[in-house]
Amino acid sequence: MDSNKSDRRRFLKQAAALAGVAAGAGLAAKGQPASAQPQHVHNEPPRRGARYSLDHLTHYTPLQDYSGIITPAPVHFVQQHSSHLPDIDPEQHRLTIHGMVDRPLSFTMEELKRLPSVSRVHFLECQGNSSSTIHATRADPNMGLPVQYIWGMTSCSEWSGVPLSVLLNEAGVQKEASWLVYEGADAGKFNHTLPLAKAMDDVFVAYGQNGDPLRVEQGYPIRMIVPGWEGPFSVKYLRHIKVVDQPYNTWNESMNHSVSRPDLGGKARWYHFQWGPKSVITRPSGGMQMPKGYVQITGLAWSGAGRVSKVDISTDGGKSWKEAKVQGPVHSKAHTRFTYDWAWDGQEAMLQSRCTDETGDVQPSLAELTQHWGMQLADWKKPERPRAIHMNAIQPWKVARDGSISDAMFA
Repeated sequence: MDSNKSDRRRFLKQAAALAGVAAGAGLAAKGQPASAQPQHVHNEPPRRGARYSLDHLTHYTPLQDYSGIITPAPVHFVQQHSSHLPDIDPEQHRLTIHGMVDRPLSFTMEELKRLPSVSRVHFLECQGNSSSTIHATRADPNMGLPVQYIWGMTSCSEWSGVPLSVLLNEAGVQKEASWLVYEGADAGKFNHTLPLAKAMDDVFVAYGQNGDPLRVEQGYPIRMIVPGWEGPFSVKYLRHIKVVDQPYNTWNESMNHSVSRPDLGGKARWYHFQWGPKSVITRPSGGMQMPKGYVQITGLAWSGAGRVSKVDISTDGGKSWKEAKVQGPVHSKAHTRFTYDWAWDGQEAMLQSRCTDETGDVQPSLAELTQHWGMQLADWKKPERPRAIHMNAIQPWKVARDGSISDAMFA
């Protein structure tokens, strides 16, 4: 236990020295060097990629600035639903399981680490990532390149911890139970609900990230990991799990994460679970300057349903598609790196990527998604765009003749 406490102090002291990750070569943001911007951590002044309010902290991952699929822990995106990060003593922290169980239990950190463990690579993604409202915030100079501030609320790590099924089996779930309600130890007591079937499938309680203990920004000392589902399910600073026999509506689910939709007759969908297939070209992308000639197009694809099976690339706005190279290993419900060799001839171009997952589900265009939601394309051009969550439409990047690249989602 003493080692955990010293590890936490070490992370806090080292945080100010972290300068992000090395950028790729060949493409640069206009007016900026081709290097990663220093990333914000909680004990520094705000840096590029961070946004604050009195009760909220958001930090966007610089997707354009690293290779592979593992996000370096210091630049993993952060959504903090309270005014400050909690200071939790791991020796005093407990995870309690109660409600409709035969044996209510309270686990110390030492006890959790003695139980069977798993290590898996999974993405996490905020339900508002790449939404229409983020596309409209380009005036903020602190937000970084477009691929960072529009798409940067997703990251991918190797998480280590104990399967939730192990803990629930230890407690003895009663046969009438069907849902969980659980909360964190942060000041806002962020809470969420989860169907029991998902909890017993692949959910786990993580205490490690990329081979190290969790960082405080990522839920130290423990957090829930709900693979493939929207980020709010993966509650940080986890301390209570109550087993219940019906779905509940926590504050964030009902007030912040429910959005009315035309296809539902103006009613709101209260529960949003699994992410559909998504992908984004990270280089070249908006805000960069591209030289004429050879360029390797690269980006990330993922799906909440499982593995990515294919990624297609279009350089003409979706008129034609060619298959990209998918780099291995390809993990289930994880970011997957793709590349495509291209020679730019100096003419206007429109770069897009399209993900197909192992279930055969294909990432939709904006027009297809709009039709599915019962909307009109003209709705996206209104001064106040519709609020959209679980947005997985194909992202277009426009390449002008001078080599400048811009976001063309709603152009």
